[in-house]
Amino acid sequence: MDITFEEYNIVEEGVSEYKTPNGITYGIIGCAFRVHKALGPGLLESSYESCLNYELTEAGFFVERQKELELIYNKVKMDVGYRLDLVVNKSVIIEIKSVAALAPIHKAQVLTYLKLSKIKLGLLINFNTVDLKEGIQRLIM
Repeated sequence: MDITFEEYNIVEEGVSEYKTPNGITYGIIGCAFRVHKALGPGLLESSYESCLNYELTEAGFFVERQKELELIYNKVKMDVGYRLDLVVNKSVIIEIKSVAALAPIHKAQVLTYLKLSKIKLGLLINFNTVDLKEGIQRLIM
């Protein structure tokens, strides 16, 4: 799958036409490409999270940053402090990494977040790559 930055340019009017799950992830990936093109690899996850949050908000998405994730066990809410990096339009979880390579546990983490949140779609984005398309995984629960 060859993806170029230009394929993911976001229209200037915002992302009102991105209402489907595929359209939303398309717009998110476009914003991620902008951030990666501007910053490159090698920074902390928090840097990419802040910049992606900014790009998504500027593009017209509703973004929740560091959203609390409840853990209910045996009908009891556990106070464990899990946080989702970004939740876009209440329908897509974005887990941001800046690691040498994604490991199977990273994918498992996002799938667990999807299960606990009851959100169906997630993006795992590793910004620590020379070519960002190699660092993006789309996960569906």
